[in-house]
Amino acid sequence: MTNVFGQSMVPIEVVHSTIIRRKTERTAIGRVIGWLAPAILMVALTACSSIGNGTSNRNVTQGAEGASISRAAPTAATVSPVAEQRTEVKTVKTMNGDIRIPLQPQRIVAEEYLGSLIPLGVIPVGAPSLILKNIYFKEALQKVADTGDYGKMNLEKIAQLNPDLILSSNSDNYVQLSKIAPTVIVPYGELKNAHEELTYFGQLLGKQKEAAAWLIDYDRRIALAKARVDKAVPPEATFSILEVTEKTIYTYGNNFGRGGQPVYQSLGRKPPAKVASTIMEKQWAELSPEMMVEYAGDYLVITSNSKTLEDFQKDPLWNSLPAFKNNHVYVWKEEHSWYYDPIAVLSQTEELANWLVEGTTRRYLGK
Repeated sequence: MTNVFGQSMVPIEVVHSTIIRRKTERTAIGRVIGWLAPAILMVALTACSSIGNGTSNRNVTQGAEGASISRAAPTAATVSPVAEQRTEVKTVKTMNGDIRIPLQPQRIVAEEYLGSLIPLGVIPVGAPSLILKNIYFKEALQKVADTGDYGKMNLEKIAQLNPDLILSSNSDNYVQLSKIAPTVIVPYGELKNAHEELTYFGQLLGKQKEAAAWLIDYDRRIALAKARVDKAVPPEATFSILEVTEKTIYTYGNNFGRGGQPVYQSLGRKPPAKVASTIMEKQWAELSPEMMVEYAGDYLVITSNSKTLEDFQKDPLWNSLPAFKNNHVYVWKEEHSWYYDPIAVLSQTEELANWLVEGTTRRYLGK
């Protein structure tokens, strides 16, 4: 199964749309009084309109993007006074098969990809607590309900929100989620960059114009940041994306957060040649202290919640690396580097560009 970009993801193909129309007519009651005794005759005229993928009495017109939109012919229904209700849907191909979703969903629960929804003007009704804490757009989510832990959203909370669409990168709870609302799973890593994410969700939600407009501004700002860095940093300089915990050191590739997207994708920089293929193929590796000499590039972008820049400088192992000797180190906390959505990547790219252009050792400056 391939995606809209001819890659390994699923394309969005609108198969059909349905408009369900219901009308009601009042029951006509007549009374006939005979000469011998009163008699009552009630005449009820009812007919039920067809719901779902419809049967006969349907007029078919052509909808947006060539989608076939079906309109049920007006009939009588046994519902109170004359009323009209419409629900418009389309079918999309996903990793779980064809799924019918609203053409214009109004109540989305999103476990992932909020950084692609917000640029489209789409604010979900629910999201997990970790995403709600994203420093790059948490102000836009103040009225969004907390659906629990990331990766293990609370099904009861989700059901109470009455969503009409659920978005996630985690397929573990697909069966349970799909019983609450149509659920689209987009596995982590299938969409490789901001362009793929915005294009995909723009098509999924019918927001292609919004996606295109946002990406134009995104490309402009990324190009400006890259041009500044290219003037300040030699093209052959290598970069390493590291995370240091109490007991372990990790290195990351170009699609695993911690600064990989802004450094390797947006700014076009490379890891040390000897380890480049290993990092980019697996996207992460666990390192021993002895491996640091091989994996450490000319510039280091380090994520650490437990160590400050000063802590690293006091450590003989770290302070012996060329990047530390040349003041080419940037240290920030996980809450700042972990996110990898388009909004975060844009902000991170501009922040790292400022550091690289200034040419001095920097530390995480956020609160």
